[in-house]
Amino acid sequence: MEDRILLAHGSGGKLSHDLVEKNFVPLFKNSLLDKLDDSAVFELSGQLAFTTDSYVVTPIFFPGGDIGRLAVCGTVNDLAMSGAKPLYLSISLVIEEGFPLADLRKIMTSVQEAADEAEVKVVTGDTKVVNRGSADKLFINTAGIGVIPPGVDISGANAQPGDKVILSGSIGEHGIAVLSQREGFKFSLPIESDCAPLGKLVAEMLEASKKIHCLRDPTRGGLASTLNEFAQQSRVGIRIEEEKIPVQDAVRAACELLGFDPLYVACEGRLVAVVPPSEAEEVCTRMRRNQYGTHSAIIGEVVAEHAGRVVMKTSLGASRVIDMLVGELLPRIC
Repeated sequence: MEDRILLAHGSGGKLSHDLVEKNFVPLFKNSLLDKLDDSAVFELSGQLAFTTDSYVVTPIFFPGGDIGRLAVCGTVNDLAMSGAKPLYLSISLVIEEGFPLADLRKIMTSVQEAADEAEVKVVTGDTKVVNRGSADKLFINTAGIGVIPPGVDISGANAQPGDKVILSGSIGEHGIAVLSQREGFKFSLPIESDCAPLGKLVAEMLEASKKIHCLRDPTRGGLASTLNEFAQQSRVGIRIEEEKIPVQDAVRAACELLGFDPLYVACEGRLVAVVPPSEAEEVCTRMRRNQYGTHSAIIGEVVAEHAGRVVMKTSLGASRVIDMLVGELLPRIC
């Protein structure tokens, strides 16, 4: 059993210390973590953003990522959607007894690589082990702290009539990638998760304009739910155009086969921005220079009519009301 997690690894004794010192500390080495105190102590000034999230995705390895990369990207992106520069993360693990240590090391390496890419530091964490059957392999809880630059005021309640709606790339890849791995579906064209940290993309957008009104990453519930959240929070209407929404051919084909609408399928490396019309083209142009925004497009606008609703002009020229997702399309997607 030396190659698997034991209940004793969560006891706080020698095995716990060995697990942390051999598998975590070398990967995340930094001056705040190296002290191994109960809290990371640091100084910050200005307006702060703080978020927390939990990750229970199944399977834990999927095309384009794993639960470790997903945990870092998801937390970094939540901070970035308030305009913050992500700085520090905590990582806490709930591990099922018998989980392979090799898989744990692989996931922690993904955490470290994603953190390096996002330029954040993992400064504290925790590990708990539960009896076999009391958890599904591995759950991860995170918290993140970032600093919001002066003059930035981003909220889902800030959309105004006339604003343009920008999408940073094609939709639905994460949800279909996870589902295909989970169910063993084989498609003629490979589909990988779009899982990516978006902090640098947001920083570049803010360099183009600090007047961005809303930002959000369309995770569970997809693009449709995100736009409905904006419409309801800001008490405005939103119009989008189907032909302007990028969807990979493979994702579109998979959705048609499975009876899904790509508008409701989760993304993990995309963002939706609501920007004043005078700033939209410059922001969109700057986004396209970033590797995670090369296919950015203006897909619609905010209107005063039909407050709280999203309406889409279809490829056939008709209008369709886009409601928020009802029920659970794909459980345990993140």
